[in-house]
Amino acid sequence: MKYSKATSYALHTMMYLIAYTEDKPIGVQLLAEKQGVSPTYLSKILTKLVKAGLIESATGAGGGYRLKRQADEISFLDVIHAIEGLTSLFECVDHVDSQCQIHQVMLAAEKDMERYLQNKKLIELASHVREA
Repeated sequence: MKYSKATSYALHTMMYLIAYTEDKPIGVQLLAEKQGVSPTYLSKILTKLVKAGLIESATGAGGGYRLKRQADEISFLDVIHAIEGLTSLFECVDHVDSQCQIHQVMLAAEKDMERYLQNKKLIELASHVREA
């Protein structure tokens, strides 16, 4: 299974915001420089994070992005869903049998992974970002 690069950038951006934001917005330019990605590309990712209610944007001088939710409430799954959406990772080719055993196994595995990612909070790793 594979997530998009956008998800990786989103997770790293959120880690940076959690580690360094004290309710002070951080500009897209700095966030992009930290990851070696173009500000235009990162802006598209940030827009999805804003729409998901994870961060908010502040306009004007000193504007940028900051957390909208409490840092200890933000899970890996929240960020993944913001970027990837809520679709299933597996699509069964057997459209006739609604009780497809393969689909049931794959769905159960996805649910286990989602539970793990929902319980894993980004703040748990934020101290490592500060130390780097």
